[in-house]
Amino acid sequence: MQLSAFDFPFDPSLVAAQPVVPRDQARLLVLDRQTGRFSHRHVADLPSLLAPGDLLVVNDTKVLPARILGKKRPTGSPVEVLFVKDLGDNIWQVMVKGRLRAGEIIDFDRQASATILKRDAEGTAVRVESPVPVLQLLRASGTMPLPPYIKRRPIGQDHEWYQTVFAAHEGAIAAPTAGLHFTERLLARLAEQAIGVVAVTLHVGPGTFRPVVTDQIEDHRMEKEVYRIGEEAARAIVRAKQAGHRVVAIGTTVVRTLETVAQERGSIVSAEGESHLFITPGFQFQAVDALMTNFHLPKTTLVMLVSAFAGIDLVRRAYEEAIKERYRFYSYGDAMLIL
Repeated sequence: MQLSAFDFPFDPSLVAAQPVVPRDQARLLVLDRQTGRFSHRHVADLPSLLAPGDLLVVNDTKVLPARILGKKRPTGSPVEVLFVKDLGDNIWQVMVKGRLRAGEIIDFDRQASATILKRDAEGTAVRVESPVPVLQLLRASGTMPLPPYIKRRPIGQDHEWYQTVFAAHEGAIAAPTAGLHFTERLLARLAEQAIGVVAVTLHVGPGTFRPVVTDQIEDHRMEKEVYRIGEEAARAIVRAKQAGHRVVAIGTTVVRTLETVAQERGSIVSAEGESHLFITPGFQFQAVDALMTNFHLPKTTLVMLVSAFAGIDLVRRAYEEAIKERYRFYSYGDAMLIL
């Protein structure tokens, strides 16, 4: 398919710079795939939009404060480094801008430094020298890695805003944004309606946001991201499916986690590994029955996944509706529920 099929006009003024407070008061555009109709609600209305026995699956990854400011040796020029993945033996995959070559050194606070081992088209790797573990260094000195379309510096509140109430396992460099809308109050109301919630883990990496630059989307390749489905979650999902209840994925990362395992194992089982599943129109979904997701950038793999689930034409009309009705977009924005 042509990349241009996933483009749409957009008003940049709709990009949200901070979330609605409380989070569950974000707006929710509800799409009915059977009728093609829309309705305008709020995330707090989820208990009335779902049925007893339905099962929500959330992503409990925890975002690292993975962006840290350093200084290039010997000039002292500022360099911002995003720590992406621990490769072992104090070697990390990072993202960094600017003219940097193998052998150059970046100094951080707390007597820590990073020596660039390689920097090429495949990425950048550094060896870290630090008196404390890298994760401890990031927790002490790092900032939350807000997406570049949020045109401001991270502030203290982002440590709470850019983390879901489910966050438990560190390893992501971006939040699973559909989950940001949930509050303890909303979870209690869902439980009252006998709507279950279980968690899986997918550590969101740069691959989720890597731009598609090929004219034919089939030529794009997803980067691997680490996932895990525990035994309790797997059993709950299987029980819900067998009982005829809906499995509701809270975010595209949950969709890719569940569908990766369903494709590889034939059903949902306890599993862990790396997913590079690229979901595009024509994909046959085996695990997910409904999807809650934020509004995404045009021509991204995220829009392609949502289009695969709801249909390109319906998603295009939904985005047109959201723009017309001034919904807030992207990570701190509003959401839609596809039933």
